[in-house]
Amino acid sequence: MVPVVPVVQPFVMLELRGLSKSYGASRLFESIDLEVAAGEWLAIVGESGSGKSTLLNIVAGLDRPDAGSVLLDGKPLDYSDDDALALWRRRHVGFVFQAFHLLPYLTLAENVALPLALLRVPRAERTERARELLAAVGLEGFGERRPATLSGGEMQRAAIARALAHRPTLLLADEPTGNLDQANARAVLECLATTARGSGAAMVMVTHSPMAAGCADRIVRLSSGRLAA
Repeated sequence: MVPVVPVVQPFVMLELRGLSKSYGASRLFESIDLEVAAGEWLAIVGESGSGKSTLLNIVAGLDRPDAGSVLLDGKPLDYSDDDALALWRRRHVGFVFQAFHLLPYLTLAENVALPLALLRVPRAERTERARELLAAVGLEGFGERRPATLSGGEMQRAAIARALAHRPTLLLADEPTGNLDQANARAVLECLATTARGSGAAMVMVTHSPMAAGCADRIVRLSSGRLAA
């Protein structure tokens, strides 16, 4: 008799329920429902002005929906408390931006360790974590260098390391290859694939790049206010 192997359903880390957002008379999107599993890489594509970045900001608690809710690990975001949202982001969310946003007056190691410093992690622990992450993204030995001495691809890989420093459950990437040439973009996407995906975080990326979107586990398009696979 062949044993029955139970099917393990992926754990839903991020859930959007009925999200709607307008600016004045302009409706960006309406009644959006979406689930992203732990360890899944989701790409959101769409035309400029379709609301991709706004949707990402709502998921991050940086903007507020007109209706609907966002749940992370089954817990809904409370958009009424800015201080609580800031602390929630600090603990649970990692960001990768198009413009890197590394602090020029800090070394690379200090930049990577910054989320841990904000969480008051002891210096020795955050220094070791920064060293490990820089090595993981191919920047071993770069810890004492300043961002201005790096290429765009190197800065973006450092930004990925920083986003993962506090072991977030949700990783958000806004056009992570938008400022890079093709060779550096490929290197950054490989870095995301090996380090970010390996972290077990749910990852949501918005992008115009077919190459970047093609690296994701799943692609959805935001068009005319609706999401479609």
